Amino acid sequence: MFTLAQARHLVATLRPRVDQLIRHRADLAELRGDLADHGASVLGGLAEVKALEARLHAIVDEFHTHEIQVKGIAPVLLDFPGERDGRQVLWCWLEGDSDVRWYHRVECGFAGRRPI
Repeated sequence: MFTLAQARHLVATLRPRVDQLIRHRADLAELRGDLADHGASVLGGLAEVKALEARLHAIVDEFHTHEIQVKGIAPVLLDFPGERDGRQVLWCWLEGDSDVRWYHRVECGFAGRRPI
C-alpha cells in the first residue's frame, strides 16, 4: 500500500525510466512500421526489434518490483495501491500528468478516475 506522498515520490524518482520507456516505445513503433512497409529501417532489423522489446519488458518489470501496477504503455498508465477514507483505491498516474493527481476505487477502474 502506498500513501499519496509515496506514490508521488516514486513517480518523480522513476521519471527517467518512464522517459526511457516512452523513447523505446516510439523507436519500436517506428522500426516495426518501417519493416512492415519497406522491409528495412535505419533503426535496424529484427534483432533491434527484439532488443527494444526486451528493454521495454525490463522497465515494466522494474516497476513491478516496486509493486506498481502497469496498466498500459501507450500511453503509460501506472496505478499505486493505496487507501483513501478507509477504502482501497489506486493512485493513478497517466503519461502527460505532471504528478499523481487522480485516484479511483479498485472496482471502478480508469472510468472511475477522480481528481484528488
